[in-house]
Amino acid sequence: MPKSSGKSSSTRREEIMDACASLYETMSFKDITVKEISKFISTTRTSIYNYFRTKEEIFLAVFKREYEYWIENLKKLTDENDKMSSDEFASALASSLDKRPLLLKLLSMNMYDMEENSGMPRLVEFKRAYGNSVQAVRDCLNKFFPDMTESEKQEFMLMFFPFIYGIYPYTFTTEKQRTAIERAGIEYTPMSVYEISYIEIKKLLGSR
Repeated sequence: MPKSSGKSSSTRREEIMDACASLYETMSFKDITVKEISKFISTTRTSIYNYFRTKEEIFLAVFKREYEYWIENLKKLTDENDKMSSDEFASALASSLDKRPLLLKLLSMNMYDMEENSGMPRLVEFKRAYGNSVQAVRDCLNKFFPDMTESEKQEFMLMFFPFIYGIYPYTFTTEKQRTAIERAGIEYTPMSVYEISYIEIKKLLGSR
């Protein structure tokens, strides 16, 4: 465990996570190593291992933080609005996803490997953040659509959360992927995160 104070320990953790997130903008998950992260923030690998056992734990911590940012936005919706129409809610929820491209990118990863190579305490923290995001979306439904039955809310949740796992691969395609799609003769209509999310959320809300 790090010997520094609680405040400096927290700051150092955030610095490591920020470095990982920055590298992930231009590098793949497999190419990012603890060594690369240590070089990015000019520290030693040993120092990083005081805070995280593996690079997967660093990614999981970044993932958890992204969920927490999203939850803050969702809670703001319920705190600042007494009611919302289906159009307004679909737009607001779609916008909340549009603001979190890193969350969507992490959701598109192979989470089995990430979770398998993380310690149980880190994994529990992450699962708790995920669970809180599920509850935050449900709280929105409870407040803005009181006429929805429990069955309808459950159906919304079961379809919405798997859906967001596929947003990033569809909306952020590389030039190589676009070329392959074109050569394969597949019809592809580029859409933004907001556009595809709004359409799906409206569909899940039905005729409300």
